[in-house]
Amino acid sequence: MTQSDLFTWSMEQDPSLRSTIVTVLVLDAEPDWDRLLRTIDRGTRAVPRFRHRLVAAPWGLTPPRWTLDPDFDLGWHVRHLALPSPADLSAVVEFARTEVMSAFDPARPLWRFTVLGGLDGGGSALVLKVHHSLTDGVGGIEIAREILDFTRDGTDHGQVGDPVRSGGGVLGDIVAWNWSVGANLVRAGMAAIPSLARHVVTSPVGAIRDGAAMAESLIRLARPITSTLSPLMVERSLGRQLTVLDVPLASLRRGAHLAGCTVNDAFLAAVLIGLRRYHSGHGRQVEHLRVAMPISLRRDTDPLGGNRITLARFAVPVDITAAVELMRALDVTVERWRHEPAIPLSNAVAATFNRMPVGLLTGMFKHVDFIASDVPGSPVALYLAGAKVERIYPFGPTTGTAFNITLISHVDTCYIGINSDTAAIPDPAQLTDCLAAGFRAVTAIDAGAREQ
Repeated sequence: MTQSDLFTWSMEQDPSLRSTIVTVLVLDAEPDWDRLLRTIDRGTRAVPRFRHRLVAAPWGLTPPRWTLDPDFDLGWHVRHLALPSPADLSAVVEFARTEVMSAFDPARPLWRFTVLGGLDGGGSALVLKVHHSLTDGVGGIEIAREILDFTRDGTDHGQVGDPVRSGGGVLGDIVAWNWSVGANLVRAGMAAIPSLARHVVTSPVGAIRDGAAMAESLIRLARPITSTLSPLMVERSLGRQLTVLDVPLASLRRGAHLAGCTVNDAFLAAVLIGLRRYHSGHGRQVEHLRVAMPISLRRDTDPLGGNRITLARFAVPVDITAAVELMRALDVTVERWRHEPAIPLSNAVAATFNRMPVGLLTGMFKHVDFIASDVPGSPVALYLAGAKVERIYPFGPTTGTAFNITLISHVDTCYIGINSDTAAIPDPAQLTDCLAAGFRAVTAIDAGAREQ
Protein backbone atom coordinates (compact mmCIF):
# COMPACT_ATOMS: atom_id res chain seq x y z
CA MET A 1 0.00 0.00 0.00
CA THR A 2 1.08 3.59 -0.52
CA GLN A 3 1.27 5.88 2.50
CA SER A 4 -2.04 7.50 1.49
CA ASP A 5 -3.72 4.10 1.02
CA LEU A 6 -2.40 2.95 4.39
CA PHE A 7 -3.64 6.10 6.09
CA THR A 8 -7.14 5.57 4.67
CA TRP A 9 -7.12 1.90 5.65
CA SER A 10 -5.81 2.53 9.18
CA MET A 11 -8.74 4.83 9.95
CA GLU A 12 -10.99 1.72 9.79
CA GLN A 13 -10.03 0.97 13.39
CA ASP A 14 -12.65 3.59 14.28
CA PRO A 15 -15.91 2.59 12.50
CA SER A 16 -17.09 6.20 12.41
CA LEU A 17 -14.15 6.95 10.10
CA ARG A 18 -14.98 4.11 7.71
CA SER A 19 -13.69 5.15 4.28
CA THR A 20 -16.35 3.80 1.95
CA ILE A 21 -17.34 5.50 -1.30
CA VAL A 22 -20.81 4.72 -2.65
CA THR A 23 -22.01 5.92 -6.04
CA VAL A 24 -25.52 5.49 -7.44
CA LEU A 25 -26.08 5.31 -11.19
CA VAL A 26 -29.73 5.68 -12.21
CA LEU A 27 -30.31 3.87 -15.53
CA ASP A 28 -33.15 4.16 -18.03
CA ALA A 29 -33.40 0.37 -18.40
CA GLU A 30 -31.99 -2.80 -16.89
CA PRO A 31 -28.52 -3.56 -18.21
CA ASP A 32 -28.02 -6.79 -20.12
CA TRP A 33 -26.78 -9.07 -17.34
CA ASP A 34 -24.37 -11.23 -19.34
CA ARG A 35 -22.94 -8.19 -21.09
CA LEU A 36 -22.59 -6.41 -17.75
CA LEU A 37 -20.64 -9.30 -16.28
CA ARG A 38 -18.31 -9.37 -19.28
CA THR A 39 -17.83 -5.60 -19.01
CA ILE A 40 -17.02 -5.67 -15.30
CA ASP A 41 -14.78 -8.72 -15.71
CA ARG A 42 -12.76 -6.81 -18.30
CA GLY A 43 -12.70 -3.76 -16.01
CA THR A 44 -11.14 -5.80 -13.19
CA ARG A 45 -8.39 -6.85 -15.59
CA ALA A 46 -7.80 -3.28 -16.76
CA VAL A 47 -7.62 -2.13 -13.11
CA PRO A 48 -5.95 -5.09 -11.36
CA ARG A 49 -6.47 -3.57 -7.91
CA PHE A 50 -10.08 -4.79 -8.23
CA ARG A 51 -8.76 -8.36 -8.20
CA HIS A 52 -6.45 -7.76 -5.26
CA ARG A 53 -7.06 -8.39 -1.59
CA LEU A 54 -5.10 -7.12 1.38
CA VAL A 55 -2.74 -9.53 3.12
CA ALA A 56 -1.34 -8.43 6.48
CA ALA A 57 2.39 -8.71 7.16
CA PRO A 58 3.55 -10.66 10.21
CA TRP A 59 3.94 -8.53 13.35
CA GLY A 60 2.84 -5.45 11.39
CA LEU A 61 6.36 -4.83 10.12
CA THR A 62 4.95 -3.44 6.87
CA PRO A 63 1.53 -2.29 5.75
CA PRO A 64 -0.79 -4.90 4.25
CA ARG A 65 0.16 -5.87 0.69
CA TRP A 66 -2.17 -5.78 -2.30
CA THR A 67 -2.05 -9.39 -3.52
CA LEU A 68 -3.91 -11.06 -6.38
CA ASP A 69 -6.85 -12.96 -4.87
CA PRO A 70 -6.36 -16.63 -5.79
CA ASP A 71 -10.07 -17.27 -5.14
CA PHE A 72 -11.39 -14.24 -7.01
CA ASP A 73 -15.03 -14.83 -7.97
CA LEU A 74 -16.94 -12.11 -9.80
CA GLY A 75 -20.16 -13.53 -8.35
CA TRP A 76 -19.15 -12.40 -4.88
CA HIS A 77 -18.88 -8.80 -6.05
CA VAL A 78 -21.70 -8.30 -8.56
CA ARG A 79 -25.29 -8.83 -7.40
CA HIS A 80 -28.75 -8.38 -8.90
CA LEU A 81 -31.59 -7.55 -6.50
CA ALA A 82 -35.19 -6.39 -6.89
CA LEU A 83 -36.23 -3.10 -5.32
CA PRO A 84 -38.99 -3.20 -2.70
CA SER A 85 -42.17 -1.23 -3.31
CA PRO A 86 -42.35 1.72 -3.83
CA ALA A 87 -39.47 1.24 -6.28
CA ASP A 88 -38.41 4.86 -6.57
CA LEU A 89 -35.23 6.86 -6.02
CA SER A 90 -35.81 6.99 -2.26
CA ALA A 91 -35.66 3.17 -2.15
CA VAL A 92 -32.37 3.25 -4.06
CA VAL A 93 -30.92 5.87 -1.69
CA GLU A 94 -32.05 3.83 1.32
CA PHE A 95 -30.19 0.80 -0.03
CA ALA A 96 -27.13 2.98 -0.63
CA ARG A 97 -27.35 4.19 2.99
CA THR A 98 -26.89 0.65 4.29
CA GLU A 99 -23.94 0.17 1.95
CA VAL A 100 -22.23 3.32 3.25
CA MET A 101 -21.66 1.95 6.76
CA SER A 102 -21.49 -1.82 6.21
CA ALA A 103 -17.96 -3.21 6.39
CA PHE A 104 -16.15 -5.08 3.64
CA ASP A 105 -15.00 -8.68 3.92
CA PRO A 106 -11.24 -8.10 4.36
CA ALA A 107 -10.49 -11.52 2.89
CA ARG A 108 -11.74 -10.37 -0.53
CA PRO A 109 -11.21 -7.38 -2.86
CA LEU A 110 -12.75 -4.26 -1.36
CA TRP A 111 -15.62 -3.50 -3.73
CA ARG A 112 -19.18 -4.52 -4.59
CA PHE A 113 -21.60 -3.60 -7.39
CA THR A 114 -25.34 -4.14 -6.94
CA VAL A 115 -27.93 -3.82 -9.72
CA LEU A 116 -31.33 -2.85 -8.31
CA GLY A 117 -34.01 -3.87 -10.79
CA GLY A 118 -37.65 -2.89 -11.09
CA LEU A 119 -37.25 0.87 -10.71
CA ASP A 120 -40.44 2.76 -11.54
CA GLY A 121 -40.75 3.43 -15.26
CA GLY A 122 -38.78 0.36 -16.29
CA GLY A 123 -35.42 1.67 -15.12
CA SER A 124 -32.85 0.32 -12.70
CA ALA A 125 -29.98 1.51 -10.55
CA LEU A 126 -26.41 0.42 -10.06
CA VAL A 127 -24.96 0.97 -6.57
CA LEU A 128 -21.16 0.93 -6.64
CA LYS A 129 -19.36 0.50 -3.34
CA VAL A 130 -15.57 0.74 -3.13
CA HIS A 131 -13.10 1.33 -0.35
CA HIS A 132 -11.34 4.68 -0.53
CA SER A 133 -7.95 2.94 -0.57
CA LEU A 134 -8.88 1.51 -3.98
CA THR A 135 -9.40 4.92 -5.56
CA ASP A 136 -10.30 8.56 -5.04
CA GLY A 137 -12.91 10.64 -6.90
CA VAL A 138 -10.78 11.52 -9.93
CA GLY A 139 -9.42 7.98 -10.09
CA GLY A 140 -12.99 6.68 -9.96
CA ILE A 141 -13.84 8.67 -13.08
CA GLU A 142 -10.82 7.14 -14.84
CA ILE A 143 -11.93 3.65 -13.80
CA ALA A 144 -15.49 4.36 -14.97
CA ARG A 145 -14.14 4.87 -18.49
CA GLU A 146 -13.19 1.20 -18.49
CA ILE A 147 -16.76 -0.02 -17.95
CA LEU A 148 -18.99 2.71 -19.40
CA ASP A 149 -19.76 3.15 -23.10
CA PHE A 150 -20.43 6.19 -25.31
CA THR A 151 -23.29 4.49 -27.20
CA ARG A 152 -26.04 2.09 -26.25
CA ASP A 153 -24.55 -0.53 -28.59
CA GLY A 154 -21.21 -0.37 -26.80
CA THR A 155 -17.69 1.00 -27.14
CA ASP A 156 -14.56 -0.95 -28.04
CA HIS A 157 -12.32 -0.56 -24.99
CA GLY A 158 -9.67 -2.91 -26.35
CA GLN A 159 -8.32 -6.15 -25.00
CA VAL A 160 -6.56 -6.56 -21.67
CA GLY A 161 -4.60 -9.46 -20.31
CA ASP A 162 -4.77 -11.25 -16.98
CA PRO A 163 -3.37 -9.43 -13.94
CA VAL A 164 0.20 -10.41 -13.07
CA ARG A 165 0.81 -11.96 -9.68
CA SER A 166 3.39 -9.99 -7.71
CA GLY A 167 5.16 -10.33 -4.40
CA GLY A 168 8.63 -11.17 -3.15
CA GLY A 169 7.82 -12.71 0.23
CA VAL A 170 7.67 -11.20 3.70
CA LEU A 171 11.36 -10.28 3.90
CA GLY A 172 11.20 -8.73 0.44
CA ASP A 173 8.17 -6.69 1.46
CA ILE A 174 9.89 -5.36 4.58
CA VAL A 175 12.99 -4.34 2.64
CA ALA A 176 11.01 -2.88 -0.27
CA TRP A 177 8.66 -0.88 1.96
CA ASN A 178 11.34 0.70 4.11
CA TRP A 179 13.54 1.32 1.09
CA SER A 180 10.71 3.01 -0.80
CA VAL A 181 9.84 5.25 2.15
CA GLY A 182 13.44 6.29 2.66
CA ALA A 183 14.19 6.55 -1.05
CA ASN A 184 11.19 8.79 -1.68
CA LEU A 185 12.28 11.20 1.03
CA VAL A 186 15.89 11.15 -0.10
CA ARG A 187 14.87 11.57 -3.74
CA ALA A 188 12.75 14.59 -2.86
CA GLY A 189 15.59 16.05 -0.84
CA MET A 190 18.21 15.43 -3.52
CA ALA A 191 15.99 16.97 -6.16
CA ALA A 192 15.73 20.10 -4.07
CA ILE A 193 19.48 20.43 -3.34
CA PRO A 194 20.64 22.11 -6.60
CA SER A 195 17.99 24.80 -6.55
CA LEU A 196 18.39 25.20 -2.81
CA ALA A 197 22.15 25.62 -3.16
CA ARG A 198 21.71 28.24 -5.85
CA HIS A 199 19.13 29.99 -3.73
CA VAL A 200 21.45 30.04 -0.69
CA VAL A 201 24.25 31.54 -2.78
CA THR A 202 22.19 34.11 -4.64
CA SER A 203 19.80 35.01 -1.83
CA PRO A 204 20.71 33.65 1.61
CA VAL A 205 18.04 35.70 3.33
CA GLY A 206 15.45 34.49 0.84
CA ALA A 207 16.54 30.86 1.37
CA ILE A 208 16.02 31.19 5.11
CA ARG A 209 12.66 32.84 4.52
CA ASP A 210 11.58 30.05 2.13
CA GLY A 211 12.67 27.39 4.59
CA ALA A 212 10.63 29.03 7.31
CA ALA A 213 7.67 29.25 4.92
CA MET A 214 7.93 25.51 4.19
CA ALA A 215 8.02 24.71 7.90
CA GLU A 216 4.97 26.88 8.51
CA SER A 217 3.18 25.21 5.57
CA LEU A 218 3.88 21.75 6.98
CA ILE A 219 2.45 22.85 10.32
CA ARG A 220 -0.70 24.16 8.62
CA LEU A 221 -1.12 20.90 6.70
CA ALA A 222 -0.56 18.56 9.66
CA ARG A 223 -1.63 20.60 12.67
CA PRO A 224 -4.00 18.94 15.15
CA ILE A 225 -7.61 20.14 15.22
CA THR A 226 -9.04 20.09 18.72
CA SER A 227 -12.44 21.79 18.42
CA THR A 228 -15.21 22.29 15.88
CA LEU A 229 -15.98 25.76 14.64
CA SER A 230 -19.68 24.97 14.34
CA PRO A 231 -21.53 25.41 17.64
CA LEU A 232 -24.26 23.14 16.29
CA MET A 233 -22.75 20.20 14.38
CA VAL A 234 -20.62 18.80 17.20
CA GLU A 235 -21.81 15.26 17.98
CA ARG A 236 -20.58 12.18 16.06
CA SER A 237 -22.04 8.67 15.71
CA LEU A 238 -22.34 5.64 13.43
CA GLY A 239 -25.73 6.77 12.08
CA ARG A 240 -25.91 7.99 8.47
CA GLN A 241 -28.59 9.51 6.24
CA LEU A 242 -28.23 10.19 2.52
CA THR A 243 -29.95 12.95 0.57
CA VAL A 244 -29.53 14.29 -2.97
CA LEU A 245 -29.77 17.51 -4.98
CA ASP A 246 -29.82 18.30 -8.72
CA VAL A 247 -28.40 21.63 -9.92
CA PRO A 248 -28.18 22.77 -13.57
CA LEU A 249 -24.52 22.89 -14.54
CA ALA A 250 -24.98 25.88 -16.86
CA SER A 251 -26.54 27.95 -14.05
CA LEU A 252 -23.78 27.13 -11.58
CA ARG A 253 -21.11 27.79 -14.21
CA ARG A 254 -22.77 31.11 -15.10
CA GLY A 255 -22.82 32.25 -11.47
CA ALA A 256 -19.14 31.38 -11.14
CA HIS A 257 -18.29 33.15 -14.40
CA LEU A 258 -20.10 36.35 -13.44
CA ALA A 259 -18.10 36.45 -10.22
CA GLY A 260 -14.86 35.71 -12.07
CA CYS A 261 -14.46 32.45 -10.14
CA THR A 262 -14.48 28.70 -10.71
CA VAL A 263 -17.34 26.21 -10.50
CA ASN A 264 -15.69 24.83 -7.36
CA ASP A 265 -15.86 28.31 -5.79
CA ALA A 266 -19.56 28.53 -6.68
CA PHE A 267 -20.15 25.05 -5.25
CA LEU A 268 -18.43 25.82 -1.96
CA ALA A 269 -20.15 29.23 -1.68
CA ALA A 270 -23.56 27.59 -2.15
CA VAL A 271 -22.75 25.08 0.61
CA LEU A 272 -21.69 27.85 3.01
CA ILE A 273 -24.76 29.97 2.27
CA GLY A 274 -26.85 26.89 3.00
CA LEU A 275 -24.97 26.22 6.23
CA ARG A 276 -25.45 29.82 7.36
CA ARG A 277 -29.17 29.37 6.77
CA TYR A 278 -29.16 26.01 8.58
CA HIS A 279 -27.43 27.43 11.66
CA SER A 280 -29.71 30.47 11.68
CA GLY A 281 -32.75 28.19 11.54
CA HIS A 282 -31.51 26.60 14.76
CA GLY A 283 -30.97 29.98 16.40
CA ARG A 284 -27.18 29.84 16.11
CA GLN A 285 -24.79 32.22 14.40
CA VAL A 286 -21.48 31.18 12.90
CA GLU A 287 -18.69 33.24 11.36
CA HIS A 288 -16.36 30.50 10.12
CA LEU A 289 -16.50 26.76 9.53
CA ARG A 290 -13.71 24.29 8.91
CA VAL A 291 -13.83 22.30 5.68
CA ALA A 292 -11.74 19.36 4.53
CA MET A 293 -11.24 19.57 0.77
CA PRO A 294 -9.52 16.88 -1.32
CA ILE A 295 -6.63 18.17 -3.42
CA SER A 296 -5.62 15.79 -6.21
CA LEU A 297 -1.99 14.72 -6.45
CA ARG A 298 -2.68 12.48 -9.44
CA ARG A 299 -0.32 12.70 -12.40
CA ASP A 300 -0.83 11.57 -15.98
CA THR A 301 1.74 8.82 -15.49
CA ASP A 302 0.02 7.32 -12.43
CA PRO A 303 -1.69 3.94 -12.87
CA LEU A 304 -5.46 3.63 -12.64
CA GLY A 305 -6.87 3.50 -9.13
CA GLY A 306 -5.15 4.26 -5.88
CA ASN A 307 -5.80 7.01 -3.37
CA ARG A 308 -3.87 10.01 -4.72
CA ILE A 309 -5.27 12.96 -2.80
CA THR A 310 -4.48 14.95 0.28
CA LEU A 311 -7.14 16.44 2.52
CA ALA A 312 -6.51 20.12 3.19
CA ARG A 313 -8.32 21.30 6.32
CA PHE A 314 -8.92 25.01 6.58
CA ALA A 315 -11.36 27.62 7.87
CA VAL A 316 -13.72 29.36 5.44
CA PRO A 317 -15.91 32.44 6.01
CA VAL A 318 -19.65 31.97 6.47
CA ASP A 319 -20.66 35.50 7.44
CA ILE A 320 -20.12 37.12 4.00
CA THR A 321 -23.70 37.66 2.91
CA ALA A 322 -23.18 38.63 -0.74
CA ALA A 323 -22.74 35.50 -2.88
CA VAL A 324 -20.28 37.19 -5.25
CA GLU A 325 -18.05 38.46 -2.44
CA LEU A 326 -18.17 35.06 -0.78
CA MET A 327 -17.10 33.30 -3.97
CA ARG A 328 -14.20 35.68 -4.45
CA ALA A 329 -13.04 35.24 -0.86
CA LEU A 330 -13.22 31.47 -1.26
CA ASP A 331 -11.31 31.63 -4.54
CA VAL A 332 -8.39 33.32 -2.76
CA THR A 333 -8.46 30.85 0.14
CA VAL A 334 -8.74 27.70 -1.98
CA GLU A 335 -6.06 28.80 -4.43
CA ARG A 336 -3.71 29.55 -1.56
CA TRP A 337 -4.22 26.03 -0.22
CA ARG A 338 -3.80 24.41 -3.62
CA HIS A 339 -0.37 26.06 -3.82
CA GLU A 340 0.74 25.45 -0.26
CA PRO A 341 4.47 24.61 -0.39
CA ALA A 342 3.90 21.46 1.70
CA ILE A 343 1.26 19.91 -0.60
CA PRO A 344 3.87 18.00 -2.68
CA LEU A 345 5.13 16.51 0.60
CA SER A 346 1.70 15.08 1.48
CA ASN A 347 2.97 11.51 1.17
CA ALA A 348 5.66 12.24 3.75
CA VAL A 349 3.04 13.81 6.02
CA ALA A 350 0.89 10.68 5.61
CA ALA A 351 3.94 8.58 6.53
CA THR A 352 4.25 10.59 9.74
CA PHE A 353 0.55 10.15 10.52
CA ASN A 354 0.83 6.40 9.88
CA ARG A 355 3.31 6.14 12.75
CA MET A 356 1.00 7.87 15.21
CA PRO A 357 -1.65 6.14 17.37
CA VAL A 358 -4.93 5.97 15.45
CA GLY A 359 -6.85 7.39 18.41
CA LEU A 360 -4.81 10.55 18.18
CA LEU A 361 -5.73 11.01 14.53
CA THR A 362 -9.44 10.29 14.80
CA GLY A 363 -9.90 13.23 17.16
CA MET A 364 -8.39 15.55 14.56
CA PHE A 365 -10.93 14.57 11.91
CA LYS A 366 -13.90 14.57 14.25
CA HIS A 367 -13.38 18.29 14.82
CA VAL A 368 -13.57 19.20 11.12
CA ASP A 369 -17.04 20.49 10.30
CA PHE A 370 -17.60 19.02 6.84
CA ILE A 371 -16.00 17.66 3.66
CA ALA A 372 -16.72 19.19 0.25
CA SER A 373 -15.59 17.54 -2.98
CA ASP A 374 -16.16 18.59 -6.61
CA VAL A 375 -15.52 15.90 -9.24
CA PRO A 376 -15.69 16.79 -12.97
CA GLY A 377 -17.68 14.10 -14.75
CA SER A 378 -18.58 13.36 -18.36
CA PRO A 379 -19.88 16.10 -20.69
CA VAL A 380 -21.48 13.45 -22.93
CA ALA A 381 -24.03 10.68 -22.41
CA LEU A 382 -22.78 7.36 -21.03
CA TYR A 383 -24.19 3.83 -21.17
CA LEU A 384 -23.74 0.63 -19.21
CA ALA A 385 -24.40 -2.69 -20.92
CA GLY A 386 -27.12 -1.16 -23.10
CA ALA A 387 -28.71 1.05 -20.43
CA LYS A 388 -28.31 4.84 -20.46
CA VAL A 389 -26.92 6.55 -17.36
CA GLU A 390 -29.49 9.21 -16.51
CA ARG A 391 -28.17 10.39 -13.14
CA ILE A 392 -25.12 9.85 -10.94
CA TYR A 393 -25.15 10.51 -7.20
CA PRO A 394 -21.81 10.27 -5.32
CA PHE A 395 -21.66 9.71 -1.57
CA GLY A 396 -18.22 10.20 -0.04
CA PRO A 397 -17.31 9.12 3.51
CA THR A 398 -17.81 11.60 6.35
CA THR A 399 -14.36 10.65 7.74
CA GLY A 400 -15.37 11.89 11.18
CA THR A 401 -16.95 15.16 10.02
CA ALA A 402 -20.61 16.20 10.33
CA PHE A 403 -21.29 15.50 6.66
CA ASN A 404 -19.73 14.95 3.28
CA ILE A 405 -21.14 16.78 0.26
CA THR A 406 -19.85 15.64 -3.13
CA LEU A 407 -20.74 17.07 -6.53
CA ILE A 408 -20.24 15.29 -9.84
CA SER A 409 -21.17 16.83 -13.17
CA HIS A 410 -22.80 14.64 -15.78
CA VAL A 411 -23.78 16.07 -19.19
CA ASP A 412 -25.71 19.23 -18.23
CA THR A 413 -26.46 18.62 -14.53
CA CYS A 414 -24.56 18.66 -11.26
CA TYR A 415 -25.64 15.70 -9.16
CA ILE A 416 -24.96 16.17 -5.46
CA GLY A 417 -24.84 13.50 -2.77
CA ILE A 418 -24.95 14.41 0.92
CA ASN A 419 -23.84 11.85 3.50
CA SER A 420 -24.76 13.12 6.99
CA ASP A 421 -23.86 11.88 10.46
CA THR A 422 -27.25 11.69 12.19
CA ALA A 423 -25.84 12.84 15.54
CA ALA A 424 -24.41 16.01 14.01
CA ILE A 425 -27.31 16.47 11.55
CA PRO A 426 -30.49 15.03 13.11
CA ASP A 427 -32.63 16.76 10.45
CA PRO A 428 -30.96 15.96 7.10
CA ALA A 429 -34.03 17.03 5.11
CA GLN A 430 -33.80 20.51 6.62
CA LEU A 431 -30.06 20.67 5.88
CA THR A 432 -30.73 19.63 2.28
CA ASP A 433 -33.42 22.32 1.89
CA CYS A 434 -30.98 24.92 3.22
CA LEU A 435 -28.26 23.74 0.84
CA ALA A 436 -30.74 23.90 -2.05
CA ALA A 437 -31.44 27.52 -1.10
CA GLY A 438 -27.70 28.16 -1.15
CA PHE A 439 -27.43 26.86 -4.71
CA ARG A 440 -30.40 28.98 -5.75
CA ALA A 441 -28.64 32.05 -4.35
CA VAL A 442 -25.50 31.34 -6.37
CA THR A 443 -27.29 30.46 -9.61
CA ALA A 444 -29.51 33.58 -9.34
CA ILE A 445 -26.59 36.04 -9.55
CA ASP A 446 -27.39 38.68 -12.16
CA ALA A 447 -25.17 40.05 -14.92
CA GLY A 448 -24.23 43.11 -12.86
CA ALA A 449 -22.30 40.94 -10.40
CA ARG A 450 -18.97 41.39 -12.19
CA GLU A 451 -18.91 45.09 -11.37
CA GLN A 452 -19.70 44.61 -7.68
